[in-house]
Amino acid sequence: MSVMVSQSCTNLLGLVTGDLLNYPQPVPRPLPRVMTVPGIISDFDDVDDRNNGALEALSSPCPERKIIVANQLPLHAQFDESSRTWNFSWDEDSILLQLKDGFPSDVEVIYIGCLKADIDPSEQDEIGQRLLDNFKCVPTFLPSDLETKFYHGFCKQQLWPLFHYMLPLCPDHGERFDRSHWQAYVSANKKFADKVVEVINPDEDYVWVHDYHLMILPTFLRKRFHRVKLGFFLHSPFPSSEIYRTLPVRDEILRSLLNSDLIGFHTFDYARHFLSCCSRMLGLDYESKRGYIGLEYYGRTVSIKILPVGVHMGQLESLLDLPETSSKIKEIQEQFKGKTLILGVDDMDIFKGISLKLLAMEQLLEQHSDLRGKLVLVQIANPARSSGKDVYEAKNETSLIAERVNEKYGYPGYEPVVLIDKSIPLYEKIAFFVVAECCVVNAVRDGMNLVPYTYVVCRQGTAELDRAMGIPPGTRKESMLVVSEFIGCSPSLSGAIRVNPWNIDAVADAVKTAISMGDTEKHLRHDKHYRYVSSHNVAYWARSFDQDLERACRDHFTKRCWGIGFGLGFRIVALSPNFRKLSVDHIVSAYRRTSRRAIFLDYDGTMMPHTSINKTPSAEVISLLNSLCNDPSNTVFIVSGRGRDSLGDWFSPCASLGIAAEHGYFVRWHKDWEWESPSIAADFDWKQIAEPVMRVYTEATDGSSMEIKESALVWHHQDADPDFGSCQAKELLDHLESVLANEPVMVKRGQFIVEVKPQGVSKGLVTELILSTMSNSGETPDFVMCIGDDRSDEDMFESIASAVPTARDLFACTVGQKPSKAKYYLDDTVQVIKLLHGLAAASAQSPKRPSLQVSFESAA
Repeated sequence: MSVMVSQSCTNLLGLVTGDLLNYPQPVPRPLPRVMTVPGIISDFDDVDDRNNGALEALSSPCPERKIIVANQLPLHAQFDESSRTWNFSWDEDSILLQLKDGFPSDVEVIYIGCLKADIDPSEQDEIGQRLLDNFKCVPTFLPSDLETKFYHGFCKQQLWPLFHYMLPLCPDHGERFDRSHWQAYVSANKKFADKVVEVINPDEDYVWVHDYHLMILPTFLRKRFHRVKLGFFLHSPFPSSEIYRTLPVRDEILRSLLNSDLIGFHTFDYARHFLSCCSRMLGLDYESKRGYIGLEYYGRTVSIKILPVGVHMGQLESLLDLPETSSKIKEIQEQFKGKTLILGVDDMDIFKGISLKLLAMEQLLEQHSDLRGKLVLVQIANPARSSGKDVYEAKNETSLIAERVNEKYGYPGYEPVVLIDKSIPLYEKIAFFVVAECCVVNAVRDGMNLVPYTYVVCRQGTAELDRAMGIPPGTRKESMLVVSEFIGCSPSLSGAIRVNPWNIDAVADAVKTAISMGDTEKHLRHDKHYRYVSSHNVAYWARSFDQDLERACRDHFTKRCWGIGFGLGFRIVALSPNFRKLSVDHIVSAYRRTSRRAIFLDYDGTMMPHTSINKTPSAEVISLLNSLCNDPSNTVFIVSGRGRDSLGDWFSPCASLGIAAEHGYFVRWHKDWEWESPSIAADFDWKQIAEPVMRVYTEATDGSSMEIKESALVWHHQDADPDFGSCQAKELLDHLESVLANEPVMVKRGQFIVEVKPQGVSKGLVTELILSTMSNSGETPDFVMCIGDDRSDEDMFESIASAVPTARDLFACTVGQKPSKAKYYLDDTVQVIKLLHGLAAASAQSPKRPSLQVSFESAA
C-alpha cells in the first residue's frame, strides 16, 4: 500500500512542478566523483530509491559528508575576455563557506546552488564538472525566464516583503500574488532537489538547506528519501501569524518546512511566530522536552533550533592585520580629525531604515547646536540586492535627505552626512568600523544583521593592528552601539542602546547618549559584547546546529515510514515497525477459529466520522451490530464518552449490545438491563466547586463551551483562538487541580478539552472490568478486538493485553495512521465498517445462548 501511495505522489509532484510551466526537468545525472557507497536502503522506503541510477554504488569507503544547499554558491565567477574562459574563486564573505569551520576537518562539504553568472547552456556540463572537481560545488542552472520568476518574482516580490511585514495592500506597496511566480518557485525548488539527488548518499549524508528561497525543497527530498537527514535554517524574519496567513500558499510552505528534521531561527520571536502558525493553521501542538522544542508531526518529531549566526573571527582579524587597512585607518583619522565619527553600514533597501537614520541625525543637529561641525555620520550604502520601484525610491529618498542635512548644517570643509553610495573594498569598511566611535543600525525589520558584531570585533582590533597604529599593549578598547529593536542580533547585545527606529527623537537621543557616555561605561559595554561575539562565532553556530541535527535524526531507523498526501501536502508517517494495517482476511481467519470473543468499539470517529453533523447511527451500522451480537460466541460493547441517554436511544434497536457510557461510568450489558456504575464514591459535591470555575473560563474565552455530563464536566476550546484557548486551558487545569485537590476526582487535559471526572473512571478500566467479569463467569475470551480513534481509546489498547493474558488473539486497532499503543490501524471509518462486514459475514447465525448473569459486584 505504501508503495502505491508513494508512486501516486511522485506523479502529482511532477504535475505541480515543471510540467505546468513547460520548463524542462532533466533526468538527474550520476556524479561518480562525488558518489560514495550508500548505506542499506530500507525495505520501507519508496521503491524508486532502489532503482535510481544516481545511487549507483562504488567500492570506496564513504567519509562523513554535509550537503549545503542554498540559492547561491559561495563562489565568485569572472569571465576572462582574453582567454574566453570562466574563472572561479571562493567568496570568503559567504556564511556558507565560513560555516565549514564548525565541522571536523575530515568532513567533506558539498555545496549546491546557483552561480552569480549567466553561463551559456553549451558550457554548463563542462563548468559543472570543473566546479565539482575543484570546489566540491554542484551548480544548479536555471533557465533565465525561470530564474526571473523564481528569484525576482516570488522570492523578492512576495516572500521577502511579506516576511519583513509588508503586505501588498495596493500595487504601490508590493506585487500581488502571481500564480505563475509560485509555479516557478516550485519548479526551481524541484531543480535544486534533482541536484541533491545526484550526489546524496541518503542513509549517511546530512543535508542543510538555507533560507526562504528553498522552503519547499524539504518536501521534494522527503518524498524521494523518507529518512533523509534534513535541516533547514531561515536567515530572514518569520512574520506573525496575522501577516503570514495572508499568503495564499501558506499551508504548502508550512507543511514543506515540517518535512525537515530540524528548523533553525535566529531569535525566539521568529520561532514563536512559526510555532503559532503551525498551531493556528495546522492544529499542531508543540512542547519543550529537556530544553528542546519539538513539534509532533505524524509520528515524527520536528525540532526547533534558536541560535543567531555569528561572524568569522579569523577573517575579520586577518583583514584588520592588512597593511592596507592600517593605512586606510590613518587616512580616515586624518580626514575626520577633531570630529566624532558615527557609522552606518546597510544594504540599500526599504527595510534598513537609512532615511530614518538620516532624519535622526538632522534632529540631533537641530536640538544640539554644539555638535554642529563636530559630529559626522558616515553612511555606507551597499548596492541593492534586488531592483524595482521600492529600491529606486529608497535610494532617491536617502540622497535627498542627505543633501538637505548637508545644506542646512554643513559649511565649506564640513559635511555632517557623508553618503558612500557605491561598492567599496571590505578592508575599507573595516577601517571605518575601527575609527567610528558609535555604530547605528536602524533597520525597521531585519533577520539577523551582523554589522554590530563586525563593529565590536573591529573596535577590539588585534595586536598587529595596535602595533601598526602605535597603540600601547593592554589598552582597553571601547565601542558604542545603537541598534533597532527589530533586528535579529538585538536580543544578544544587552549592552547596546536599543531604539524604535520609527521614533526619530528617541534615535537622536540614543546617539547623543552614546557619544557622551563615560569611558568606563563604554569599556564595560564593549567587553561584554566582545566576549559574546568572539565565543558565539559562525563556527559555534554551525557546530551547534550540526549537533542538534544529528540528535534530531538519531531515531530515523527505529520506525517504519509511509508516504501519504498529494503534491506539496506530502508528508511521512513514522510509526513503530510492529504497527501495520489490519487485514480483513487475517482477522476473519482468527475470528473463525476462536470460540469466545469480546469486541469493544468506540463510536465517534470510529463508526461515525467526526465531520458528520447527524451523529445517529445508520441502518447499516445497526444491522452490523445486531449480526455480531446475535452470534452466541460474541460479547459486543460500545465504549464511548457520550452520555447514557444519547447512546441508549441511538442503539435501542440492538437488544443484545452492551454499552459503556461516559468513559465507563455507566454500563449496561443488554438493552433490558439497568445501568450500573462501578463501585466508586457517587458523591458529586465536587461539581458545585468545579462548575462555577469552569463557567468563568467559558465566559472569558470566546468560542469555548462547557459540557455537563452526569459523571463529568468537560470544557471545550476547539473553536476558540488556538493560542488563547491553549493558554486558558493550562490556567484552568491549574485552577481546577488547586480547588479540587482534596476531592475524589481527576482533572485531565486532552485535545482541545479540560475534563473533570471521578477517579477510577476510564475506558481502560471499564474494559478490564468487563473482561474480568467474563473470566470470573467462566467465559474467558480467546479473541479480543478493540477499535478506537482518540486518546481516551489508548487506555483500552493498553489494558486488553494485561486483562486477558491467555487470549489467543488480541487486536488493538486505531483509526488513522498515527502514533498509538495499538499494533494495528485502519485508515478511516469506511474501513472499520468494511471490517465489521467481514466479521458479521463470518458469524454463525445460531440462536443466542442465555445471557451471562453478570454485574460489577460479581466481578469484584
